[in-house]
Amino acid sequence: MTKVNCLNPIASCGLDLFSDNYEIVDSMDNADAVLVRSAAMHDLELPESLAAIARAGAGVNNIPLDKCAEKGIVVFNTPGANANGVKEIVVAGLLLASRDLMGGYNWVKENAADPDIAKKVEKQKKQYAGNEIQGKKLGVIGLGAIGAKVANIAFRLGMEVYGYDPYVSVDAAWSLSRHIKHITNVEDIYKECDYITIHVPALPSTKGMLNKEAFAMMKDGVRILNFARDTLVNDEDMIEALASGKVAKYVTDFPNPTVAGVDNVITLPHLGASTEESEDNCAVMAVKQIVDFMENGNIKNSVNYPACDAGVCETAARVAICHKNIPDMLTRFTGVFSKKSINIANMVSKSKGDWAYTILDVDMDVDDASKTALEAVEGVVKVRVIQ
Repeated sequence: MTKVNCLNPIASCGLDLFSDNYEIVDSMDNADAVLVRSAAMHDLELPESLAAIARAGAGVNNIPLDKCAEKGIVVFNTPGANANGVKEIVVAGLLLASRDLMGGYNWVKENAADPDIAKKVEKQKKQYAGNEIQGKKLGVIGLGAIGAKVANIAFRLGMEVYGYDPYVSVDAAWSLSRHIKHITNVEDIYKECDYITIHVPALPSTKGMLNKEAFAMMKDGVRILNFARDTLVNDEDMIEALASGKVAKYVTDFPNPTVAGVDNVITLPHLGASTEESEDNCAVMAVKQIVDFMENGNIKNSVNYPACDAGVCETAARVAICHKNIPDMLTRFTGVFSKKSINIANMVSKSKGDWAYTILDVDMDVDDASKTALEAVEGVVKVRVIQ
């Protein structure tokens, strides 16, 4: 019985995909897999039994990736599962940044009891006039699952769209409209665009990338949207840019004491992927990845171990090994089986940075002694035998 612990509520449409061979448990103690959304895991004690963590969402900053890799715990996320939900809220952000809908709404709410409100509207509404987005230039920084969708719909809304991503994937490139102008230098987006939306992961190289140096290159009155990660924008520099008029509006999904309540900042309470559809999609994708990993040893969409797919095991046993990416590991693994006269029918091995993952299909059952011998190989952190 495979034990699964949910650190956050997970949509039932995902959990229902587990067969009777899985048990949802209340504690992470002795759990084989964990499903998580936003719960912070950095200070949690990770049991030796734990083999996988699946994040029902894209961001994994709440999970200790290095610690997990060192313990042979494969961490998955669900890229693209919530892309449509975020895309739609970015469109809303574009409109909020262009038309003072919030100001108009607040005025109506404050004057709701005024019997002459209908007459006063005609005089008042000019204070909330804005601009149309059609014909304006939008810069999309990051063309992953979300960024590509944003770029495509913005073009269909009549915007001139510039896209920047030096690491754009083949899948994302195929999904992009041919009308998107591919930019090779992000500074060109800063200089040319009336609106800028950012869709890159939170990395040391992207932290605070929208800062005073970037703002200095931008058009006066630029409007900036951040529905990706709070750390991508230097808040202090943003406030200065707003005060000077360099930035006309800043729409962010990440409230904090620095930006919340600041004039010309529209702050939403992290609603980007908060739709029933997105939560369902993430739950289904996360559970499917857990099942394929636990039952077949296959890895898809891991953030700390390489993608590795050996299909369904058709031999007596399958051995899945998490190990360091160092020389001669495969020779040592095959040597263990050679001593036992166990034939290896199929082998797949992939690496990603400091870590690697190997799947071995063998023609005989793997006894405890062979598993122990594999675990004793220097650089091996976890061995699973899937019969």
